[in-house]
Amino acid sequence: MVRWWFLCLLSVGGAAHAQAPASLPAEVEAALARARLPREALSVLVADAQAGRQAPRLAHRAQVATNPASVMKLVTTYAALDLLGPTYTWSTPVYVDGTVHGGSLKGNVYIQGQGDPKLVMERLWLLLRRLQGQGIQVIVGDIVLDRTAFDVPDHDAARFDGEPLRPYNAAPDALLLNYNAVAMAFVPDVAAGLARIQYDPPLAGVQRQATVPLAAPGAECGDWRAALRAELTDPARAAFQGAYPARCGERVWAAAFPDPKGFAARAVEGMWRELGGKLTGSVRDGKVPAGLTPVFVAASPALAEVVRDVNKYSNNVMAQQLFLTLALRRNGVATFDGARDTLRQWWQGRIGDAEPPLPDNGAGLSREARISAQSLARMLQVAWQSPVMPELVSSLPIAGVDGTLRRSQSRAGAAHLKTGSLRDVMAVAGYVHAASGRRYVLVAIVNHPQAGAARPVLDALVDWTARDQ
Repeated sequence: MVRWWFLCLLSVGGAAHAQAPASLPAEVEAALARARLPREALSVLVADAQAGRQAPRLAHRAQVATNPASVMKLVTTYAALDLLGPTYTWSTPVYVDGTVHGGSLKGNVYIQGQGDPKLVMERLWLLLRRLQGQGIQVIVGDIVLDRTAFDVPDHDAARFDGEPLRPYNAAPDALLLNYNAVAMAFVPDVAAGLARIQYDPPLAGVQRQATVPLAAPGAECGDWRAALRAELTDPARAAFQGAYPARCGERVWAAAFPDPKGFAARAVEGMWRELGGKLTGSVRDGKVPAGLTPVFVAASPALAEVVRDVNKYSNNVMAQQLFLTLALRRNGVATFDGARDTLRQWWQGRIGDAEPPLPDNGAGLSREARISAQSLARMLQVAWQSPVMPELVSSLPIAGVDGTLRRSQSRAGAAHLKTGSLRDVMAVAGYVHAASGRRYVLVAIVNHPQAGAARPVLDALVDWTARDQ
């Protein structure tokens, strides 16, 4: 019997690859020339989404392993959907060790993180409200955070690009709260001559400036963040030395917390006190004692919803949470090595002999991650024929409509594509609905010091793919 993955091989590799057009479409060549990019900077493969139908429509340097940037999230999210199922949810058990009398707990509360990627401020509020629903208003003891489900190395948020306060540089955590980021909402009050600042989530022990002066009347919005002259590197204080342009209206600035290890404790205590709860001890790290039974378990949204957030908005830390969950489910503890091993075994069993990726952290926020256009296209063909295809496709940005492609200049509104960009990298990959009614897999990756100029090249490829008659 011919193995099904061999049909994929015929579709995007092997002999079929040799029959693909040797030259790039004229409009793509022209876009490369305008961007001053050499042909060797581009790797591309366009093939029918139905594996085995015919040779690729276009293949150029498709077998070369390149850095795909955030397009690597396609591998992580499809593997998660396939291995865990679209209805999979993460659990965050809450334990009470002590006796409750008259609204007071004499003992400790334990919150056990198990990798939930979407334990955002609203859900933390609900979790603590449920704790109060157990009859607890005063904790005469500690709130203990158990984060031992993830065994990951210390993270230097500045190491990747020197931008430690960018939310995309946040590190994964078994108890990841609000993506380890603070949202600061600026609301101008022209009559008062100031903008009020709302901080979410509330953080214990942090002094926060409540207002900032408005800029001179008529000041353009422009680079409003720079105009604020923010001082956000001190974990105990948030301050602004500049002014806010009223023309900006209401804006939100999300920034990673400068002390990521201390963020969860500050957020839990801050939210608990804002809810009217009292705490005589502290919020600290620790481990749930053996034999305790949770008083309740907070469940995350379903994986299908999480995958949509990861791909539509290219959320890096959520992708790493997914990646590590693959190892947690298999080994009982999550490590990056365990996640890479789990992904490699899944790839061999599901995708066949296509060259497996080098996923690094699974998010694409990496200088070491590698995959070829041919391998990624083969995976997308396999995904197209899988039961979780609807969930994967619906998670991808729609060209010119939403997510990271909402400003795309491509005319192919029916293209569902994951984007990726880093210094020296620009990429898209996914599915294009063509004029003939056929669906194509498109993978296009540019690796070059001038990759930032490649957007028109990728738009030209999407448009060319859509025009198949």
